[in-house]
Amino acid sequence: MDDDSEIQRLKEERQKMEKDLAALTSLTFDTDLYSSNKFEGYEQSIAVNEDDDNADPAENEIARKMASFTAPKQYYKEPLRSGEEDEMSGFKQPGKIIDREDDYRRRRLNRIISPERNDPFQDKTPGPEVRTYGDVMKEEALKRKEEEVRREIAKRKKEEEENKEKEKDVEKPKKRNRWDMSQDESAGGTKKSKAASDWDMPDSTPGIGRWDATPTPGRIGDATPSVSRKNRWDETPTPGRLNDSESTPAGGVTPGATPAGMAWDATPKLGGLATPTPKRQRSRWDETPATMGSATPGATPAAAYTPGVTPFGAVDMATPTPNALMRGAMTPEQYNLLRWEKDIEDRNRPLTDEELDSMFPEEGYKILEPPASYVPIRTPARKLLATPTPMGTPLYNIPEENRGQQFDVPKELPGGLPFMKPEDYQYFGSLLNEENEEELSPEEQKERKIMKLLLKVKNGTPPQRKTALRQLTDKARELGAGPLFNRILPLLMQPTLEDQERHLLVKVIDRVLYKLDELVRPYVHKILVVIEPLLIDEDYYARVEGREIISNLSKAAGLATMIAAMRPDIDNIDEYVRNTTARAFSVVASALGIPALLPFLKAVCQSKKSWQARHTGIKIVQQIAILIGCAVLPHLRSLVEIIEHGLNDENQKVRTITALSLAALAEASAPYGIESFDSVLKPLWKGIRSHRGKVLAAFLKAIGFIIPLMDAIYASYYTKEVMVILIREFQSPDEEMKKIVLKVVKQCVSTEGVEAEYIRNDILPEFFRNFWVRRMALDRRNYKQLVETTVEIANKVGVADIVGRIVEDLKDESEPYRRMVMETIEKVVANLGASDIDARLEELLIDGILYAFQEQTSDDANVMLNGFGAVVNSLGQRVKPYLPQICGTIKWRLNNKSAKVRQQAADLISRIAVVMKQCGEEQLMGHLGVVLYEYLGEEYPEVLGSILGALKAIVNVIGMTKMTPPIKDLLPRLTPILKNRHEKVQENCIDLVGRIADRGAEFVPAREWMRICFELLEMLKAHKKGIRRATVNTFGYIAKAIGPQDVLATLLNNLKVQERQNRVCTTVAIAIVAETCSPFTVLPALMNEYRVPELNVQNGVLKSLSFLFEYIGEMGKDYIYAVTPLLEDALMDRDLVHRQTAASAVKHMALGVAGLGCEDALVHLMNYVWPNIFETSPHVINAVMEAIEGMRVSLGAAVVLNYCLQGLFHPARKVREVYWQIYNSLYIGAQDAVVASYPVLEDEDSNVFSRPELHMFV
Repeated sequence: MDDDSEIQRLKEERQKMEKDLAALTSLTFDTDLYSSNKFEGYEQSIAVNEDDDNADPAENEIARKMASFTAPKQYYKEPLRSGEEDEMSGFKQPGKIIDREDDYRRRRLNRIISPERNDPFQDKTPGPEVRTYGDVMKEEALKRKEEEVRREIAKRKKEEEENKEKEKDVEKPKKRNRWDMSQDESAGGTKKSKAASDWDMPDSTPGIGRWDATPTPGRIGDATPSVSRKNRWDETPTPGRLNDSESTPAGGVTPGATPAGMAWDATPKLGGLATPTPKRQRSRWDETPATMGSATPGATPAAAYTPGVTPFGAVDMATPTPNALMRGAMTPEQYNLLRWEKDIEDRNRPLTDEELDSMFPEEGYKILEPPASYVPIRTPARKLLATPTPMGTPLYNIPEENRGQQFDVPKELPGGLPFMKPEDYQYFGSLLNEENEEELSPEEQKERKIMKLLLKVKNGTPPQRKTALRQLTDKARELGAGPLFNRILPLLMQPTLEDQERHLLVKVIDRVLYKLDELVRPYVHKILVVIEPLLIDEDYYARVEGREIISNLSKAAGLATMIAAMRPDIDNIDEYVRNTTARAFSVVASALGIPALLPFLKAVCQSKKSWQARHTGIKIVQQIAILIGCAVLPHLRSLVEIIEHGLNDENQKVRTITALSLAALAEASAPYGIESFDSVLKPLWKGIRSHRGKVLAAFLKAIGFIIPLMDAIYASYYTKEVMVILIREFQSPDEEMKKIVLKVVKQCVSTEGVEAEYIRNDILPEFFRNFWVRRMALDRRNYKQLVETTVEIANKVGVADIVGRIVEDLKDESEPYRRMVMETIEKVVANLGASDIDARLEELLIDGILYAFQEQTSDDANVMLNGFGAVVNSLGQRVKPYLPQICGTIKWRLNNKSAKVRQQAADLISRIAVVMKQCGEEQLMGHLGVVLYEYLGEEYPEVLGSILGALKAIVNVIGMTKMTPPIKDLLPRLTPILKNRHEKVQENCIDLVGRIADRGAEFVPAREWMRICFELLEMLKAHKKGIRRATVNTFGYIAKAIGPQDVLATLLNNLKVQERQNRVCTTVAIAIVAETCSPFTVLPALMNEYRVPELNVQNGVLKSLSFLFEYIGEMGKDYIYAVTPLLEDALMDRDLVHRQTAASAVKHMALGVAGLGCEDALVHLMNYVWPNIFETSPHVINAVMEAIEGMRVSLGAAVVLNYCLQGLFHPARKVREVYWQIYNSLYIGAQDAVVASYPVLEDEDSNVFSRPELHMFV
């Protein structure tokens, strides 16, 4: 009691303290200074990150406006590295092929690499284990039959389901209320449909009736069983016999056994003690999940066990198993446990719809359907069964140690092999086994060698790859076709393969094919399974590789083998296989010639067995036309005759592919070959009147390609006929149909015989009404096709008709639509000019373009810019009244906070500068120049590049003298911009500096030009060739302005740098300076620089001489004798590069002075060049051969032939090869001159070799 009183006392004290505190907070003094809320001004919560709690909106707005004057905040924050950045920096892993493939292309992985097949050209008879052509055809026929059966089964199932649905709909009973149920129904279950009467049954021997005696052994089969039927009145339910359909229990069975009709939701009861539950419809879900002989809880104990005895089984285990609960009779504890669980389940049962309706408001809620696959687990017994139990758990076994398994660190491969990726272990894993190769069989050794070489090709370094590839190629026949392909082809089917790996493995196959030749025949189908998917790859180069392999394969294996390998795939059940096979056949046709394949194609296209074969055959013709283009012309009539019957085929797909094949043939043979299509015109014409949908689209496409081949009269007639159908199909909602209709309209309109008036009156109104809608601008393919068709129509009907109809749409709300209108206007005006446009249309056009230009928000600004530029340039001087408005818009947009808008405005100036000059608006241009000059502090490089481009355009047209700001102020402002590393800035800046150096160098002091020279040296390192070229040219302009000495000193110092690209550009710059300022100003310093004992400098000087003589051409005759000693030294140098560069200089010098009387110096140099003809380095030998070619031009073929004759018949083969190579090039270059120089041979008896007409007398 003392404790209770203490607790009470403490509680009262705490309550008193809380009251005192509350009284303090309710005081109202100093409320004029302090708020009554003591927490005011404090943070109520701590944000997870700084963006969670927003500050005052007014402060946000001020901060946003202030931030807009500098770079946006996101540029200051450290951004997360994205995948794109990783890719740019080179750290991104190469993508796998499967990642970029769609589901259709992934079907290649479903194909199986077939076993090798019999080679019919072998001498020996194939063994029974070898698959022949007949075996393959039987397998394919079986697959087809199996697929047909499956399809039939699926069809019947679908029909049955549909019939059931219909029956349900017909016999749907009226919704019943719970009060509608009769008493007997509620007691006995649902009422069934009326059963047949006893009197209606046919006579039969009396069988076992419900009220007959209990059957005894020997009496069961006495009677023919009567038709059993159930009657609800046949039995009286008794305790222990709850299922009224059961017969009298058999002997030995106590009445009151396990109640068969017991449901899970009924209260569990002991046998014979409970009131029977009402009968209800039996459900499949009522069955207890049977596990290990389980029985219904509450079942009668099994035979020989008295109810109530000690439970049988492992009930007394720590964790009871479901079997233990269900096996013996229940103890009271078990019974109570089940009853409690049942009670808890009832309390936690799901709420019914009526209960939920009463709890929730009527509005604002929606009843969702549960997923079809959802099955709730509600019964405790199921939960118990789902739980793992001690009885079902296997005991622990100590696993055997696998010494070959991989852990974190990959095992180092023996013998210097490259690393192995995890996915490679299944293919190359056996290389990890440290085995003694000498103990292996020859076959195993061969396989191991192939694996090593393939691993080097796949994962090795470039040198490893090169040697492995060479070994595989050289030893292909020794290693054997079987082992090679059995290792290479599975690698190509690997799901994790990357583009580079596939390229290398395909290269291996290509090289190996050349060597194996006819040995490849048994493996043709294997190779095709792997290579055919390349033909439909989205990568162009992969498709080319695939074609090359199949072409080489068909040349190696021959036509008969290729047909035998691919024939079973022609009517394969899988459309993917048929598609790739058709493409492969087209490659075979292009490799071996169409005539060789024509008989086979004819047979396939007329196949009666399956429409798939006909479809594939006709598709082969289509692919041949697409692949070889105009080369189909010699065989056009044959190909058309082969496929023409397909237009009337019973199968819709065959008709469609026939029309598409005809379209491809017509497209390939354009503008010839109309006579070959005579036989198909009538069926095509009938087809477009009778077909709809995809077939009609294909027929229209075929007609669209055939009409341009016709003569003008026929083309006009057929166009008018087909246009009726086309105009009807203008309204088609199908996207594919729209594209084809647009294409056909374009082709028909462009045909010669179609008059402009007919197009204007009959086509244009419907065309613009149906196609020029916003939706067409959203799909890129539709957009492109519509623009092309409209431009083609404009070519026929003129600018005014087209522009007049769409000019209003430049102010449309939809930006993609405005962009489409602008692109069309740009192309039409660029093609046809603006002479047809009247004053009113001109105003509308300029107004619309200005609106569209100002309202654009997307990134694709080029369309608007190009359109604006094209229209303004076409209008020319007519645009003068609008220039102040245009320039006002430009200036306004140059001041915009958005970088994109500023960039567009600057780009627009460069587009219209020429027109402003034509209109005499030099003052306005000068003003724009000053405005742009003020914006040279722009921080965004893209915008700065555009501003420099605009300045360059103004400088070009206004001239140096009238330019504002003056050139002397502009150039110093550009010097620091040269340090900017952005390519666009560099390119435009160097162009502008070069233009000033070329035309206005005198306005700038020499010191400033020297400063620019040093900045330009850095720009020689630029990646873009255009920047380096502009820089080199600028050196020439500057040297011309301030003299070559200072510029040359700067450039010669730059020859000492390590970077090769920089040195090469420097040498080019030196050569340009020499060309600009005459060579005599440069050559002394250049030759003096050669004395510096440094390889880079000497090579640079030689390269400069090479470029110099290339540029100065004929002027070189004055300097050839001066540089000959230097070239002598270089041609005798030990360094290969010296000799290579010197030979290149000799070539340019010889070509420049040809016919100018410098033969003595050239012969002298020839004697130094000739010993280098046996060099093995490809670069050196190339330069030497070119030098000899130059000598042939300048010295004449006779001199070079005399050098050549001495080695043509040398005993050493390698020597002979070089001399014959020189002789062959001599023969090609100067065949007629060589004839006169051949040595004189003595006449023989019957052979006269003398040529008196060629003998010369001095």
